[in-house]
Amino acid sequence: MNISKKAMENYQKLFPEKNLNYNNDKELIEIVLNFSLDEAQEYDHLDDKTRQIVILAASIAVQTPKRYETFVEAALNVGVTPVEIKEILYQAIPYVGVLKVLDLLEPTNKIFEKRGITLPLEKQGTTTRENRMEKGLEVQKSIFGDVIDKNYENSPKNQVHIQRFLSDNCFGDYYTRNGLDVKTRELVTFSILISQGGCEPQVKGHIAGNVNVGNDKQTLLNTVTALLPYIGYPRSLNAISCINEVIPD
Repeated sequence: MNISKKAMENYQKLFPEKNLNYNNDKELIEIVLNFSLDEAQEYDHLDDKTRQIVILAASIAVQTPKRYETFVEAALNVGVTPVEIKEILYQAIPYVGVLKVLDLLEPTNKIFEKRGITLPLEKQGTTTRENRMEKGLEVQKSIFGDVIDKNYENSPKNQVHIQRFLSDNCFGDYYTRNGLDVKTRELVTFSILISQGGCEPQVKGHIAGNVNVGNDKQTLLNTVTALLPYIGYPRSLNAISCINEVIPD
């Protein structure tokens, strides 16, 4: 097969246990591997671990269970820890819904068991039912600032419970967990949102949130570049438009 040296090296690093065997679609596999594992990586400037974190997040969002399993293996192969993988999965729940994530728990656990990883993993939660609202609101404001108070003030009475859910559930139950820092969680969230498509208002909000926690414009552009082979051009171009709108040069 006419696969570049760099693409083959990256393939073997990510998937050492998988032999290339696509005899009926060699041309396609050459194009895909040369683009995703060579050309795109030349421009995304992400380290191996960060790249696999955002790709794993994207695979959850686009709901491709078989490919998700492949990327769990690849993530482990480049040093993403089991705890980090589980936290990426848990972090996805507020953004893709629990139904999609539940379908991925069993294959994740099977891969861990196959690798001799003891389950269940160490608990990462830090909040209680009593303080999740307080702690969630605290981390929410640390990312988005005073806009959170304005969201509460401007919310109609019959909708303010959604603002509370965002604070106590989305942020209090998930963002406060150990295993991933807030900077990584925001990058994971950005990756999930742009991979779903149709979430541009939320994408813009989390672009600002990413900047506030230390993920600058170039980091977000690098992430889109890394994900482009997996989510396609329309969603990638929409993400870039959002980035340029929120963070103009």
